[in-house]
Amino acid sequence: MKRLPVLLLNGFLLVFSFMNAQERKVLIVNTKERIAAVQPTMWGIFFEDINLGADGGIYAEMVKNRSFEFAKPMMGWAILQSKKADPQLAAMNPPVLVVNRRENNTANPRYIRVTVSNTSKGDLGLTNEGFRGMGIKKGLRYDFSFLYHQETAGIKMYAELTDSNNTVLGGTVVVPNESGKDWHKMSAGFTANATVMKAKLNIWFEGNGVIDLDMISLFPSDTWKNRPGGMRADMIQKLADMKPGFIRFPGGCIVEGFNLENRYQWKKTIGPIEERQLIMNRWNAEFAHRPAPDYFQTFGLGFFEYFQLAEDIGASPLPILNCGMACQFNSAEVAALNELDPYVQDALDLIEFANGDIATKWGKIRADLGHPSPFNLKMMGIGNENWGPQYVERLKIFTKAIKSKYPDFRLVNSSGFAPDGTLFNYLDDTLRAMHADLIDEHYYQKPEWFFANARRYDNYPRNGPKIFAGEYAAQSDHTVSVNNKNCWLTALSEAAFMTGLERNAAVVNMASYAPLFAHADGWQWTPDLIWVNNLQSYGTPDYYVQKLFSVNKGTTVVPVTLNNAVVAGQDSLFASSVIDSVAHEIIIKLVNASGKEQATLIQLKGVKKTSNAGVATVLRSNDLYSVNSFDEPEKISPRDVPVPVKGKEVNFGAAPYSLSIIKIKLLR
Repeated sequence: MKRLPVLLLNGFLLVFSFMNAQERKVLIVNTKERIAAVQPTMWGIFFEDINLGADGGIYAEMVKNRSFEFAKPMMGWAILQSKKADPQLAAMNPPVLVVNRRENNTANPRYIRVTVSNTSKGDLGLTNEGFRGMGIKKGLRYDFSFLYHQETAGIKMYAELTDSNNTVLGGTVVVPNESGKDWHKMSAGFTANATVMKAKLNIWFEGNGVIDLDMISLFPSDTWKNRPGGMRADMIQKLADMKPGFIRFPGGCIVEGFNLENRYQWKKTIGPIEERQLIMNRWNAEFAHRPAPDYFQTFGLGFFEYFQLAEDIGASPLPILNCGMACQFNSAEVAALNELDPYVQDALDLIEFANGDIATKWGKIRADLGHPSPFNLKMMGIGNENWGPQYVERLKIFTKAIKSKYPDFRLVNSSGFAPDGTLFNYLDDTLRAMHADLIDEHYYQKPEWFFANARRYDNYPRNGPKIFAGEYAAQSDHTVSVNNKNCWLTALSEAAFMTGLERNAAVVNMASYAPLFAHADGWQWTPDLIWVNNLQSYGTPDYYVQKLFSVNKGTTVVPVTLNNAVVAGQDSLFASSVIDSVAHEIIIKLVNASGKEQATLIQLKGVKKTSNAGVATVLRSNDLYSVNSFDEPEKISPRDVPVPVKGKEVNFGAAPYSLSIIKIKLLR
């Protein structure tokens, strides 16, 4: 039997005991006292291209290194030759050659040149392994495409998907017939005849001639909103189901880069796909224990697609831009202050790109990309997890320039990487003196910390900067440990903490868990909210906590008390409550962190009349270390139970180790 957690609550070391667990607790919800409005942005999502989050993740491209721009140009590819081929002759006259045209095309300089001489199918080909394989679905159409150039026609190409036994799962035959000096695009579709988790793409050549190939691509047809070259639908659906108030993008540490050359530059992520300049993903070599040498950013998922995604799922966009500082955990490289203008101009141009009239330079670019109406960008982050005086002096330059042109635009400022300590205190004091709009606080801590900090914001000043709880996740082991699990204990502790965020909505305007996605065969960091493989995705217990808070956001915070105090750990209970003026409901979020059911009497003060029946959505497990998985994706998932209401009172038994969302209709 697993031992119960020892938690530090309100300064006392308390081992949960349950001698009085059945003594009924009286919770009073006072609907007449409206504490604060709940911002539409209260609960959101934080996306970063980590753990194969973009390429190999929500960006549905299946071919790895489609443009041969990785550090090793043929990474992900292998040349297929029949046994009759002379290896020494092939070495002297390679049938596949990587060509670099950097002087003519700096964004996409490389392509391959394939020489075919009296070749039959099976003699010469290429194979691509995909991102940890290619997930193929029976009956689904796959769209194969490539750019090509040839002086004269004469080559036939066979594109086939195969499994590990080289069984063909589907394919197509294409004959590139355009010739001359220009590049051309060719596309063809075919249907798969089986479902396979880890397939590969083979391309066989037949005939005579020389052909240059680039941007070799394969997409499933069932992308989000069926957009060609779009996003993986099941992953995006999980985000849409959360009804997030905002989406923060593109990160995270990738915004900073290992050095400034490796930083994220939004202008290089828009426009034609073949003109977007690939860079190494900062997580490529960050952890020696989780190397990912094949992790790059192709930017098929770029800033236009991020804005479009935000619009699709009804979330406010929150882009984060580099402030002239590389990651301080890596190179700590900074741009000289007198060379900061291009960085600041990128920020100003992004606002114009998102919001500008089509008569403006960047507004027209947005319109030409297919979105003439503005994206209604209202906020932006300057820097990610930066700290120290060097950050402040650069932040002041950005703030002055942006506020001078857009005085109502809100800026998110970094408070560093930890929720306390010298670095945090320096930034918190400095940013408050600067009258910052939003201060971004991060906490990757043990579950004990989250339980103990449910009252963290109770005494924050109400008339100062607002808080963005920008990155948080309970660590079952310790930060950066490969042993961290998304278990029920981590999720339960986050739920307890989030009641404190909601109760303090007058101060906390935004919150998001991080990281968002992780590929089961390609992750660098754990824990993560949603786990995927090539065919499946599932929400962790932490995901369901985030979703339950977000879809039950409400509009106004009202107090819920136990013995005339906020409910933040007494008898292992945590609670917050809101009114939803649209749905005409009162919503109570109740966490029972103890191992026994707790009887509660919820008294509703200030209401005229309620329905005689409510509903409680309950998320729970008796095993604090239980997890969801691909085999049991809903092992810990919400269940609805009826709740009887008698007059203005509700008798509710809070299940052991549970989060309950209790909703009661208010009648007029």
